[in-house]
Amino acid sequence: MRVIITSKNLSASSHLKEIIESKFQKLGKYFSDDINANITLSLEKGRQKIEATINAKGTIFRAEDTTNDVYGSVDRVVDKLSAQMSKFKTKLQRKHTDSKAILFADVPDYTEDDGEELALVRRKKFDLLPMSVDEAVLQMELLEHTFFVFLNMESDSVSVVYKRKDGNYGLLETEC
Repeated sequence: MRVIITSKNLSASSHLKEIIESKFQKLGKYFSDDINANITLSLEKGRQKIEATINAKGTIFRAEDTTNDVYGSVDRVVDKLSAQMSKFKTKLQRKHTDSKAILFADVPDYTEDDGEELALVRRKKFDLLPMSVDEAVLQMELLEHTFFVFLNMESDSVSVVYKRKDGNYGLLETEC
């Protein structure tokens, strides 16, 4: 696994980069060598944020942590990613039966027995209405939802607008 570290509004020391590299190499035993771990370090409202994304041939593992102690954040992010892999090991094995991207033999079994099973608890159908992004944001706000699915008039594809934690809006666009 290759570890790619980028910084935004923050100058990461070489020592910090070495620590990140060594911590994430421990996760490397779960993945093939051609998988990238993208680590982003940033300064947000005076606090240091670390975001980690590992794209393993269609399955995306992601974790983030924001604190004043970036070294502690690195440990927490690595622990979160490892826990995700352990918790969903069986389901991921079914999805990736022929894939060599994730090496399941090395992934530890999930030990916490909380009986938590992922369940689809509601299904909803609705008509996709063609509208602009601005109209979709307005509709989302009127419904007091945090996201809204619509048919984007500009791209003629299904899109999603969503409200971000910082109060701004995001747009997800589909590609075929």
